[in-house]
Amino acid sequence: MAKSLLDRITIKPGVCGGRPCIRGTRMRVTDILELLSVGVTEKAILKDYPYIEAEDIRAAMAYAARQTDHAVLRSA
Repeated sequence: MAKSLLDRITIKPGVCGGRPCIRGTRMRVTDILELLSVGVTEKAILKDYPYIEAEDIRAAMAYAARQTDHAVLRSA
């Protein structure tokens, strides 16, 4: 995964409760993911949120993929 995609995700304690956002905006990664999960197209997101770029949407998905990619440990 290109590091530059993940550089589009910012986390600041005073912005959106420290949740990951797109390039310093108040559009949270989870906002993008929720829109995609209910069937909103990339084209519609870009039209409705003109400050979001196609690379931001890919960055949100890449960030989510990285967050869920961890080992699951089970105790005996």
